[in-house]
Amino acid sequence: MPDELMGRHPEVTQDARELVELATTEEGVGELLRRGLDWVSRVVPFDLATLFLLKEGRLEAVAARGPLANQAVRKHSLRLSDFPSLKQALETRRARAFTEEDHSHGDGDPFDGVLDLPAGHACMVVPLCAGARCYGVLTLDRAQCETYAQPVVDLVEVYGQMLATALQGAEQRAVMERLHRQDHEHAKLLESQLGGDSEGILETSLSPVMRDLARRARQVAETDTPVLITGETGTGKERLARAIHRWSARADQPFVSLNCAAIPAGLLESELFGHVKGAFTGANRDRAGRFQMAHGGTLLLDEIGELPVELQAKLLRALQEKAFEPVGSDKTVRADVRILAATHVDLHQAIAQKRFREDLFYRLSVFPLRLPPLRERREDLPQLTVFLLEEQAKRTGRRGMRVSASGLARLAAYDWPGNLRELANALERATILTRGQELTAQSFDLPGGHALAVSATVEEPPEPMKAGVKVPTLAAVQREHILRVLTLTRGRVYGEGGAAALLGLKPSTLQSRMKKLGIARLEGFTAAGDA
Repeated sequence: MPDELMGRHPEVTQDARELVELATTEEGVGELLRRGLDWVSRVVPFDLATLFLLKEGRLEAVAARGPLANQAVRKHSLRLSDFPSLKQALETRRARAFTEEDHSHGDGDPFDGVLDLPAGHACMVVPLCAGARCYGVLTLDRAQCETYAQPVVDLVEVYGQMLATALQGAEQRAVMERLHRQDHEHAKLLESQLGGDSEGILETSLSPVMRDLARRARQVAETDTPVLITGETGTGKERLARAIHRWSARADQPFVSLNCAAIPAGLLESELFGHVKGAFTGANRDRAGRFQMAHGGTLLLDEIGELPVELQAKLLRALQEKAFEPVGSDKTVRADVRILAATHVDLHQAIAQKRFREDLFYRLSVFPLRLPPLRERREDLPQLTVFLLEEQAKRTGRRGMRVSASGLARLAAYDWPGNLRELANALERATILTRGQELTAQSFDLPGGHALAVSATVEEPPEPMKAGVKVPTLAAVQREHILRVLTLTRGRVYGEGGAAALLGLKPSTLQSRMKKLGIARLEGFTAAGDA
């Protein structure tokens, strides 16, 4: 703000304070704009003052003052490309007074067709820009032919800068309020983060890789060692983090999660470390960050690979010293927090590209855990479908849903690029479209690009019989089908998700049929699969 203007117009200082204060209240942008026009009216004469906000290449009128203001003005909309004078003001970020001669060179008056302004009337355009963004323009029109003098243009430009800064603050406050609604109270944040039987999905896994992962996760859960969880999108990294927290000595303390990719970079530092009142526009009260919220418990830094490089050094210091300063404060705050981090990004590649600090990587990856994609553990599909259908039943009320053997074969033949998240979506979609309680192969509409062929021996319509084709016996078909289901369950016969349940048979009946068909062992598993 130019010092000479401040000296000649001391009211500007008070107006600036009031604008900033208004931006931090709940009055809303509309009241902010109306108040801004009232202040401009005190320092410069006009017959029409109009505020336009920029939205997708158009300038939309949102507020108007003066004798010429009417409903047509307040609803006026302009295409920015049609008005070079307005576009230039936004590009140069400088206010400018225009004459009739300027408009005669192809740049019509913004209110042509709306107002009958006299020839030679005075006009001023003031850009509303703050930081890297332009929010719109303020236009002033005066019926007299006297052009606005440059000192007046400079003064109104200052008001335009103040108003743009206030708009920026109001926008930031709106973003922060949205985040506050998500976790404005510590207890509500904890409750929202701890839903679901996270460890159940690990404990019931049959694949060796997942059983080993669960064993290692339980071991590290007993310590405060940092854990880096990696895996493709949708593999359940946050579920694993919650399970580690529940298995730890901190289970009764907060579990707090921060998705580093979901929050604007300019607000991440405040979200992590908190801020004090007045630290920046929109900070109208002290607010604790995620580190303070997680004191005594666990903090999950999800999508850590998306954390801006400039913030990584501050995070490293907080991890090393267990201390930090909230934004706008010189007071050190200490927090006892167990750190878990998760990412689908290749951090070694990010380090090579200078997008991730090597020292932070080694600080976080003391105990790495990799979640395998679903295509590497297809034998877990029977248990996963039971688990996910039970989860969905709590939301949808569709209880008792189950996947048939043909449905499991269809699921096992798909590559699942979206992993658990895609599987959950496929089950929910099939549940909605199915009238009964059994999901068969025909219930699943999976993309063909990743699907493999499903055997015609499992509830698929057979090809027309050709002459001379040898038909397998019923016993051979039964034997092949039972072996396929046993492969899915890794030899498990009894219990929920076992082969007997999937085939709709009593375990004793299946055992008897297996003995009759000569099925005694399956790839190192006992026939019962439960010994």
